[in-house]
Amino acid sequence: MSRGIRLMIVDDLKFIRQGTIALLKSETSDIEVVGEAESGEDAVRLARECQPDVVLMDLQMPGMGGMEATRKLIRINPEMKILALTVCQSDIFPTRLLEEGASGYITKDCDIKEVVRAIREVFAGKRYISPSIAQNLALRRYAGKDATPFDSLSERELQVMIMITKGEKPQLIADTLHLSPKTVNTYRYRLFEKLGVKSDVELTLLALRQGIVDGG
Repeated sequence: MSRGIRLMIVDDLKFIRQGTIALLKSETSDIEVVGEAESGEDAVRLARECQPDVVLMDLQMPGMGGMEATRKLIRINPEMKILALTVCQSDIFPTRLLEEGASGYITKDCDIKEVVRAIREVFAGKRYISPSIAQNLALRRYAGKDATPFDSLSERELQVMIMITKGEKPQLIADTLHLSPKTVNTYRYRLFEKLGVKSDVELTLLALRQGIVDGG
């Protein structure tokens, strides 16, 4: 009998971690959750101890983001499979993540059967991308779309941008990302310069038009 899949779940929301664990237990017996982490920093520390086969990784977390954590985890163990579970559906995010060495990308609106299928696929050495995301990527290549202004943003700039579009205040952004308010404002004005906008409203409208954030 082959051994089960050792899974680590990384998400800053405890109810997401616990809910995922409960659903996995109800759906399958071949996936064992060997660790939970609430940040990228915790994930890097815990991965050395629990040696997961697959990491279910949230992208947007306080402190170290999911992309940086992915880079570090793959350096620790190149055989470790990283599967992103996130609300971000823009093709910028999966493209960058896959370039960093991740094995898959699924969205938080998928059902538990797809989560299980994705975990098993990446454990088997395959790539898994949610059908809606895969379609966006394929259509972009087929249509020969040019790079968007957002392609030039760093991971931290993307994090700050997404929080701004949600209406978060600079102090909350600073506290969440472990930055100073002055640094947040520096990122904000850098975003304005790179994207050619003059206000948070213009930034939000541009992000909506490009599909970087949704209006829900």
